[in-house]
Amino acid sequence: QVQLVESGGGLVQAGGSLRLSCEASGTGSMFSIRAMGWYRQAPGKQRELVADIARGVTINYADSVKGRFTISRDNDENTVYLQMNSLKPEDTAVYYCHATLRAAGYDYDYWGQGTQVTVSS
Repeated sequence: QVQLVESGGGLVQAGGSLRLSCEASGTGSMFSIRAMGWYRQAPGKQRELVADIARGVTINYADSVKGRFTISRDNDENTVYLQMNSLKPEDTAVYYCHATLRAAGYDYDYWGQGTQVTVSS
């Protein structure tokens, strides 16, 4: 069974840094990872893309985090990281890991359980 296990959230003051990690387990030899990334959802707002890596090379960032956040991926460990620097109170949200996996010609979406990031002013 495929699972995305997140870690690294917490409480930090504005201007501080956090690093989120997400490991995809249970993929075995059946699944290949097409893309991994991070979304976030603040109270009363829709879930939005923060950053993702597709096919290991194509990287996308939300305009609001460009220059502050860096996404990276360890292919051997099926793990994606999000380094968040210069955090702002508006970055406060639940951050969700997302992965698109391919098996037998079909793509499947998976989500982590979410990790809370709170930035105090």
